[in-house]
Amino acid sequence: MVSITFSSYPPESVKDFAKRYMEQSPLPSYITMIGPYVSNGVGEGIKTLAIFEFDQSKMAEAIQIITARYAKYFGVPGFTYSQQIWLDAKEALKAIGMG
Repeated sequence: MVSITFSSYPPESVKDFAKRYMEQSPLPSYITMIGPYVSNGVGEGIKTLAIFEFDQSKMAEAIQIITARYAKYFGVPGFTYSQQIWLDAKEALKAIGMG
């Protein structure tokens, strides 16, 4: 199971965002982060993508930790984010009684 998170903020907020990123606590051993990856575009600002992998049995705890991680960016001018939970094919089949 993965949580895919997207965030964005204007270039003027880069230093504030980076400072808060550097202050983040390490993730627990049951969550693996891939990324974050950073992109920018004219008129789009800075965008980040991070993928957090964890076992379905730890879903509630993982979502709480990831959400708290992004809440630390609240107050960065222009910051927004979204979080999507994705199942792998095996988990999806199990969810519908076919796994």
